[in-house]
Amino acid sequence: MLRSYRVLAFSLASLASANAAFADPPRSPAVSPPRPKQVVLISFDAAREISQWQRSRALAKRTGAHFTYFLSCVFLLSPETRQDYAGPGKAAGKSNVGFGASKQDVADRLEQVRLAAAEGHDIGSHACGHFDGKDWGKADWLAEFASARRIFENAYAINGIPEPAGWRDFAQSALVGFRAPYLSTGKALYEALPEAGFQYDASAVSNGPTVPPTLSGTTRFALPLIPEGPKAKPVVAMDYNLYVRHSAGTEKPAMADAFAERAYQAFRAAFDAEYNGKRLPLELGFHFTLMNNGAYWNALERFAGEVCVMQQVECISFRDYVARQRADQKQATAGG
Repeated sequence: MLRSYRVLAFSLASLASANAAFADPPRSPAVSPPRPKQVVLISFDAAREISQWQRSRALAKRTGAHFTYFLSCVFLLSPETRQDYAGPGKAAGKSNVGFGASKQDVADRLEQVRLAAAEGHDIGSHACGHFDGKDWGKADWLAEFASARRIFENAYAINGIPEPAGWRDFAQSALVGFRAPYLSTGKALYEALPEAGFQYDASAVSNGPTVPPTLSGTTRFALPLIPEGPKAKPVVAMDYNLYVRHSAGTEKPAMADAFAERAYQAFRAAFDAEYNGKRLPLELGFHFTLMNNGAYWNALERFAGEVCVMQQVECISFRDYVARQRADQKQATAGG
């Protein structure tokens, strides 16, 4: 009988061992997918003052950021060459924002454009004369885009400035993005953009940060509304809108530090909400004009100096964002 118990015990042990060999291995703890880096998109409209070109490029070098410059083409025309531009329905030589100050001023600006592009920045179009195109038709927009490209590509020749090697090749492919003056958009603009060869538009406004959709071949970015001030009232994330909010669009230099602090706090709060949340791209817009004694540039430099250097943050241009987005779409299509 003792022998029978031993055989039974051995058989049960063998069966347990065999079952263990064929059992599912223990599961590893669930691993969350890595979070995407926080994207910050910083841009400048008009791009006129040479000193602000230099200041923004220096900020980029300190922080590793890449910016987008939306250039108004009239700043590539001198007083002597201003007749080379005529906006839709306008007389030649007319502009809402003036022209370049002199031939030398134009030459200096062209050099800044070349340097910025060589450093990896994005040169976009802000049209030419800074006219409100809300009532323009598609043909009007196409005419304005054609003027912007023609003047950009031929700026050296138009102004009688020696053209550097490689300029023409660069200029013919540089302008892939657009922002409308006054952020004034409409059906005709969105019909004209793809026909004019633009890959993206940055003229819209959204209720908050969002992933830009691509419609009819054009990626559409939007400046978000962000909370600002003691009551956290929403405001478009652009320096001019802050300028109007803070001082009704008039200069109050004595309040510059207070306005800079408010702007910084608004930028940082909007950033923190995304960084700690969904990490949707955050877009901030600026001009080269130093409103309220430079308050908003001071806030920008403080903000970029803190966040653009973070390991989980990328301060990149619209062009680079679109290129990455399209590359990911192609990869997904090929993989599917």
